Amino acid sequence: MIHLPVAFTELGQALRFAYTLTRSLALVPGIEAAGTTVSTEDAQHVRHWVYCDRTMPGRSRCVRRADHDGPCHPAGRG
Repeated sequence: MIHLPVAFTELGQALRFAYTLTRSLALVPGIEAAGTTVSTEDAQHVRHWVYCDRTMPGRSRCVRRADHDGPCHPAGRG
């Protein structure tokens, strides 16, 4: 588990940064993008999911952003 303190003034900015960072590191072994969350320093127990993370057929995970519109999209499928 790595905690990376980053300062943003809005939750949306922090979620976009976390999404972009994890997508850029997706090929690094050991990175579990689906488990990425964002929280404030004062309330680290309140976490905001970056990815949907619903379990899909074949035990893959949805790789779309949390609270997305439309159907889920499993990992590894174009």
